[in-house]
Amino acid sequence: MVLTPGRPFFRSATAAIALIALSATSVTPAFVNVAAAQSAQPRAQGPASVADLAEGLLDAVVNISTSQTVKGQDGDSDSGPVPMPKVPEGSPFQEFFDEYFGKQEPGKGNPSRKVQSLGSGFVIDAEQGIVVTNNHVIADADDIEVNFTDGSKLKAELVGKDIKTDLAVLKVDPKKHKLVAVKFGDSSKARIGDWVMAIGNPFGLGGTVTVGIVSARNRDINSGPYDNFIQTDAAINRGNSGGPLFDMYGQVIGINTAIISPTGGSIGIGFAIPAELASGVIQQLRDRGEVQRGWLGVRIQPVTDDIAESLGMTSSKGALVAGIIDGGPVANGSILAGDVITKFDGKPVNNVKDLPRAVAESPVGKEVDVVVVRKGKEQTVKVTLGRLEDTDDKGKDKDKSKSQTDQDEDSSQDVDVLGMSLGVLDDETRKTFGIAKEVEGVLITEVQAESIAANKRIAAGDVIVDIAQETVKTPEEVAARIEKLRDEGRKNALLMLASKTGELRFVTLQMN
Repeated sequence: MVLTPGRPFFRSATAAIALIALSATSVTPAFVNVAAAQSAQPRAQGPASVADLAEGLLDAVVNISTSQTVKGQDGDSDSGPVPMPKVPEGSPFQEFFDEYFGKQEPGKGNPSRKVQSLGSGFVIDAEQGIVVTNNHVIADADDIEVNFTDGSKLKAELVGKDIKTDLAVLKVDPKKHKLVAVKFGDSSKARIGDWVMAIGNPFGLGGTVTVGIVSARNRDINSGPYDNFIQTDAAINRGNSGGPLFDMYGQVIGINTAIISPTGGSIGIGFAIPAELASGVIQQLRDRGEVQRGWLGVRIQPVTDDIAESLGMTSSKGALVAGIIDGGPVANGSILAGDVITKFDGKPVNNVKDLPRAVAESPVGKEVDVVVVRKGKEQTVKVTLGRLEDTDDKGKDKDKSKSQTDQDEDSSQDVDVLGMSLGVLDDETRKTFGIAKEVEGVLITEVQAESIAANKRIAAGDVIVDIAQETVKTPEEVAARIEKLRDEGRKNALLMLASKTGELRFVTLQMN
């Protein structure tokens, strides 16, 4: 199965279209009351025709044509021009080879060439000449041209683009052509089974209308950090990228972006960016030429069933905070490593992907309420969001729960627990295992082969920072904490581990 970002169609590709005529003969059996059989059939639920709807929308959908200069490989003293392939005498390809290879000059390698591609888009503001499409349709283009249904063409300039959501905004001169615009609808109201219409430019054929239904919502196809696609079976092919997905009211509820297909053509599994996500991004691109996103400054990981059980939670919902970014909005201790975020600014966080989307859609500088589960108790904290930068992942994790006191090295001895040998983290062991100075906790000196810890990829040199959200400083404290959890009837122990460089992660270990 191939996941294809409904990418633009390249004119250089050769397309073959086979037309197959089918005929059939039907015979009506005797003694069948046809009228009675037809009246017994249920009334059709789908629309009888979408011709009127399509007619009113076609002029707002445009074809996007781009061109890009691709430089040939630099020639060197040993290579020279690429030799012309040998073809049979009289071959129909001879003239194409003569034209291409005849342009090469000795010592200069392959010549530069123009590559053209086609995609789709749609007008959202007729007065300002604003056109929306996918970023991958216009990426790296030298020239962008918008083609209308009446055959007219206008040069377009790039207003702004957003790689993370694959959206781009273009502008044409509205004085040079009468534009027709469409509006965004409320994609949150779209239900599975609702009829939808896709209009676009598949394979460069021009305005093409296809109809289907909403097959699924909130699809994550791992194409970006904010995946939340509408899935549809309306035919979407190469060249449809950037085109609109309409509801039956003629409003845009999605922007067609990707397909899953083993052949590159539609098999009824297409994906559209929902309008509720796209509209905010597009407005920012129009206003600023860029997108500014909120930033919480935490590293998160999924809440598994084992983690939920070890924290005393009744369900595995939420996002587990695995680390805090130094200098971030919550570096003041309002949120701690080990907290489980279950709600952000009134929006439920059911899984680990919900939180980045909710934060990114929030304005920079906004004060929001964040609901967290900490040590088995739910509480609400207030956080003022920062701005997400592309380099934010360079920050270092900060363990806000680490001990600020020195360990009593003489009072601790090596301890074996859950397949791990534990020791004191001091200057000597730091040097032996190459552990950073800012890392604090209990050192894992050895892991038994095929033990529970080994199966969870715990290794010598890892450091236990806390267990079940309580800080541990000595091997004895680790053993005592494990024993206490057993006495409480817990089946799993949640360990916060630090790597040699200080990166945090959570691991659950069965204690039976």
